[in-house]
Amino acid sequence: MSPQPLFTITVPGSTANLGPGFDSIGLAVDRYLTLHVEKSDEWLFTMQSANLDGLPTGKDNLIYQVAAAVAEEAGHFPLPSCHVTVSSDIPLSRGMGSSAAAIVAGIELADQLLELKMTLKEKSRRASLWESHPDNVTASLYGGLVIGSHRDDDTDIIFGGYPDFDIIAVIPDYELKTKASRTLLPEQLSFADAVTASSVSNVLVAALLQKNWATAGKMMSKDLFHQNYRMPVIPELQKAGEILSELDVYGAALSGAGPIVLFFAPEGKGEKVKQKLAPHFQEQDVQLLKVDRNGVKVSC
Repeated sequence: MSPQPLFTITVPGSTANLGPGFDSIGLAVDRYLTLHVEKSDEWLFTMQSANLDGLPTGKDNLIYQVAAAVAEEAGHFPLPSCHVTVSSDIPLSRGMGSSAAAIVAGIELADQLLELKMTLKEKSRRASLWESHPDNVTASLYGGLVIGSHRDDDTDIIFGGYPDFDIIAVIPDYELKTKASRTLLPEQLSFADAVTASSVSNVLVAALLQKNWATAGKMMSKDLFHQNYRMPVIPELQKAGEILSELDVYGAALSGAGPIVLFFAPEGKGEKVKQKLAPHFQEQDVQLLKVDRNGVKVSC
């Protein structure tokens, strides 16, 4: 007897930080992790995208581990067995939220299988606890722009709408694990630097919410939290700063922990910017992205 299809889960990728919004600002983009879920006698994950080759196919898969943890917390363990066919066009370990998308997929998988009817806030809290910061995971949940604060006592998320700009991604062919990228950061900032860094971040948020893209782009280059410390291992970020004035863009920023670098252009001008970037990044993949407006979706 052929497997019985249950549902399909689609989760957008995301970028985080946007410069000084470190571990607190996320933006969903139109690259997706997709799960086709069927009933089965045992848990099995089948990978249908080349960039997923080598990922675990059983209960050691991150998606299952997250789903199982949600089920156990809800008192509904074990989960009913499923065959999950997985595809993705989110680059892995490049700073576009591939692991965050998997975490969100695992939470949604448990929610659907067990009919938990979790709220967005509940999903945001669980995802942020697993990821330890809210930016990527909540962008994948909500879609669009999110600003979040994750603490021991709670996780608070503000939805910031759907920015109307084009995004051009320069995608290097090497991976940079978030854990490794974080080792480049200082353990502490001086009080004066922390005050300046937070003021830059505050203005970035205000500019984003007021759709003042020029000021938002300016603040991206004023970041004191992480980009300067990561630049030595990400030559694409240094190149972006050198050519920024030649381009019709609002600004540029490292995507998450990198190494992807994003350029933010006026809506409708992204293709021209992409063409201008190509000669500068001949060995990298340059792609035009849009802001995802849906967040995680479930369909039958």
